[in-house]
Amino acid sequence: MEEQTDKSAKSTTPKKKAATPGRSIDIYAAQCEKCLKWRKIDTQEEYEEIRSRIQEDPFVCDKKQGMSCRDAGDIDYDSTRTWVIDKPGLPKTPKGFKRSLVLRKDYSKMDAYYITPTGKKLRTRNEIAAFIDANQDYKNAPLGDFNFTVPKVMEDTVPCGVSERSPKPSKEND
Repeated sequence: MEEQTDKSAKSTTPKKKAATPGRSIDIYAAQCEKCLKWRKIDTQEEYEEIRSRIQEDPFVCDKKQGMSCRDAGDIDYDSTRTWVIDKPGLPKTPKGFKRSLVLRKDYSKMDAYYITPTGKKLRTRNEIAAFIDANQDYKNAPLGDFNFTVPKVMEDTVPCGVSERSPKPSKEND
């Protein structure tokens, strides 16, 4: 899932998303290291488990029950939807929390948030630390397991006609 070369991006586990009104992930998929076919992953939790261990335990078709490299792929990498490729080795989201990724309207990048068990949206590591300090029920959630690294938007799958593709400057640069 390294984003440095096309070859490494193709042999790793991606996240995939469609241009839906909320611009969030609608299908999770992993690419078999052996046959390079894409396999749908049933849940975000299962996907995060694969992503967190992919470097030491690469994904292969046989890991899906009843599936092998001889079977047709579940989904094709094409421009019928917008694809994003996640970085390998990111930790799983701590239990009770949910990692949310939203594609910006200009398709320039995604934004990462964490939703707490109480439904609050947290946008920074400092907000997460403050939440954990204030809610001792979650003190066992390792701060290092909250990662704001976002998947790379695959340019060749961005819909035609999307204008102004560069990220807006952050408020810090204003």
